[in-house]
Amino acid sequence: MRNKLALCTFLLSLTVAYAFSQEKNKTKTSKQQGNPIFSGWYADPEGTIFNNKYWIYPTYSAKYEEQVFMDAFSSSDLRKWKKHPRIIDTASVKWAKKAMWAPSIVAKDGKYYLFFGANDIQSDQETGGIGVAVADKPEGPFKDDLGKPLIDKFHNGAQPIDQFAFRDQDGKYYLIYGGWQHCNIARLKDDFTGFLPHADGSIFKEITPQGYVEGPFMFVRDGKYYFMWSEGGWTGPNYSVAYAISDSPMGPFKRIGKILQQDPAVATGAGHHSVIHNQKSGKWYIVYHRRPLGETNGNHRVVCIDEMRFNEKGEIQPVKITFEGVAADPLR
Repeated sequence: MRNKLALCTFLLSLTVAYAFSQEKNKTKTSKQQGNPIFSGWYADPEGTIFNNKYWIYPTYSAKYEEQVFMDAFSSSDLRKWKKHPRIIDTASVKWAKKAMWAPSIVAKDGKYYLFFGANDIQSDQETGGIGVAVADKPEGPFKDDLGKPLIDKFHNGAQPIDQFAFRDQDGKYYLIYGGWQHCNIARLKDDFTGFLPHADGSIFKEITPQGYVEGPFMFVRDGKYYFMWSEGGWTGPNYSVAYAISDSPMGPFKRIGKILQQDPAVATGAGHHSVIHNQKSGKWYIVYHRRPLGETNGNHRVVCIDEMRFNEKGEIQPVKITFEGVAADPLR
């Protein structure tokens, strides 16, 4: 009798434990995806929306000689992500040999144009810079559109990397780019094969704000231009994001302050970001990379997403980086 009672108690405890574990798992999957949002070493993510899907285009984070391709990721709700491998690689860009970085993408006239940096050139005498590739679908495959770099020289001291393709409210397209603590803006031709002069006759206009290092990004909200960039060193814990606001994409941009940085309890090196706005829900998200706690390998970077909010003055509030990430936010 005593053995039967013990057996019954044991079986009951197993049943309760199983039910509890199932409920715990159900709760975890029904609430939100954690950070990082997908597995693998990735950095410099550009987030956007195409055809009622979220898309993220990151750098493959590895040694420069191994950065010879790019992957993309898509989601309908910010929780479940599908990987689209090798949307572009150096086999389709003959002049690119290594260090394919920081993709930026726009859709125009039924085509998708992917801007990217390659080769990490250190002078005007080297081959490389910023290129543009084209595809019929957001997942590619992308092919080199020019057969050569779009920008292959240093202008105003800006290394030709970290390009961001920006569509203004009037339909004009600009390329905002630059490393080595200098940032330029150039107006793109309609077919993205070159540039048109600004009103003052210049092609590359410097708009570098105080503290700028690299990773520019711009968006428009309530008629104002929010210009964002990364500060600090990309391999260090002080990597971060700051911003400014102006009435024009040309600036002037006066630094307001940092809105994304490390949290010693969560992760270090939070930077090189982009912004996604779901117009249906009204929510804004910042997509960025960071380094896991205790990691010393500079290339170990992962892509994360957290919500970005504004105060009543339209200023961006400091973002709290989290392990939890964001809740599902379907586009449909």
